[in-house]
Amino acid sequence: MAQRSWSVQDAKNRFSEVVEAARRLPQTVTKHGKPAVVVMDVVEYERLRHLERAQAPSFVDALLAMPRDNGEFPRRNVRMHDLDL
Repeated sequence: MAQRSWSVQDAKNRFSEVVEAARRLPQTVTKHGKPAVVVMDVVEYERLRHLERAQAPSFVDALLAMPRDNGEFPRRNVRMHDLDL
């Protein structure tokens, strides 16, 4: 079974292997023992980008989804401050 996690140093030294493994499954590169980046096949990356764009509403869609209440909202009865000019 292919390795799925690589230290930065191992990934640098064996980059060709990381790339080949990433064509099959995403590969995690760790820095100081913590996940830092993921190397993945470009086809999978494009699929995910397309999926993300398909699910994200456009700015226009977000504006059109705002409630339409004719600009009416409850107003509080407050006393205005006196200004000395």
